[in-house]
Amino acid sequence: MLNIDSIKDGIVIDHIKAGSGIKIFNYLGLENAEFSVALIMNANSKKLEKKDIIKIDNKIDIDFTVLGLIDPNITISIIENCETKEKIKLNLPEEVENVMVCKNPRCITTAEETIPQQFYLVDKENREYRCRYCDEAHKNDI
Repeated sequence: MLNIDSIKDGIVIDHIKAGSGIKIFNYLGLENAEFSVALIMNANSKKLEKKDIIKIDNKIDIDFTVLGLIDPNITISIIENCETKEKIKLNLPEEVENVMVCKNPRCITTAEETIPQQFYLVDKENREYRCRYCDEAHKNDI
């Protein structure tokens, strides 16, 4: 059995789809962390059969919108004094800004770099978004 120390103050990202943990680990830049971080891959799970978990022994700012795009089934636990103070269940975000880039070469966001890239969810099952400006369809490919 794998033994990972408990966290005093930090964050646990749980219920990550097996294999997606490394994508989140890299997105958060945890390879350069100066504090303890554990990436557990393919852990047994009653819910998912297999899952990834990230334990961060430090408080860091996390963009929950991006994590929801990567895997909307993630659970975030905020740990203080070795106790879970808050549990956050992520979902696929209804709207995102400056996370995806419109692929339509005629879109105003392509010509005007100062205009934010805005997308809204149109198909939750297929994780499809549309550009707020040109209505171009985009698959969530984060």
